[in-house]
Amino acid sequence: MSKGYPQYEHIIFDHTLNKFLKDCVKSSLPDAAWFALKRRFWRNSLPDLAALYGTDKWGLHRYAGHYQRQLWHLKNSRFNLLEIGVGGHDVPDQGGHSLRMWKAFFPRANIFAIDIFDKSALEEERIRIFRGSQADAEFLRSVVREIGVVHVVVDDGSHVNEHVIASFQTLFPLLAPDGIYAIEDLQTAYWPAFGGSEDPDRKDTSMEMLKAFVDGLNWEEYFNRQSNIFDKMIMSVHFYHNLAFVQKGNNVEGSNKTAAQIVQL
Repeated sequence: MSKGYPQYEHIIFDHTLNKFLKDCVKSSLPDAAWFALKRRFWRNSLPDLAALYGTDKWGLHRYAGHYQRQLWHLKNSRFNLLEIGVGGHDVPDQGGHSLRMWKAFFPRANIFAIDIFDKSALEEERIRIFRGSQADAEFLRSVVREIGVVHVVVDDGSHVNEHVIASFQTLFPLLAPDGIYAIEDLQTAYWPAFGGSEDPDRKDTSMEMLKAFVDGLNWEEYFNRQSNIFDKMIMSVHFYHNLAFVQKGNNVEGSNKTAAQIVQL
């Protein structure tokens, strides 16, 4: 756990504080002021902010706690976050819950999103939304060209395996040198309706793609394996239930093959 990362006990404390504030002052505050007060007290708790803004990254899932662990070092940094998928389906003014959560948690970040539907009605200061398909490589490249260097990508889009893989293959090479790429709802890697499969020998699912990256971390140790485009640019892969984080970096550390060859001789 990185230095400065807040312990989870603060979440319990915040709920106790919430009850105290509610008993003492809520009755005398307008709803907007009460919301702002909770946002202020919970500004360092991504799970609490997720609950406050109504995103399923906390509750239905437990993603928010993992995001806090993986992204805490960016808490007060200036950076660009791009989320795939806004929510609310084809209703123009529905969705955007997680975008507002990111904005509240990262006070100096610019929050961007893409969605297949027009969600421009949800834009606000530090939140901008582009319309297009996550499987359209040229569209994705045009978004990055417009917004500049992206440090974090969150794929909460269609969850169709073909789309997840296409988005990653396009966006990951465009990430900042130390960027982080998160993929949610990986359960669809096993669901045929989303192009998934339980067959471990099938290579065209999001989970099999990620599992291959684990082998790629050790690409320098293979005798008969050709490195691919991602081997040298992936530093780590972190797995949680239905969620994975891929850390970009210069994965060239040198090999121990010489010692192994001597032993074989």
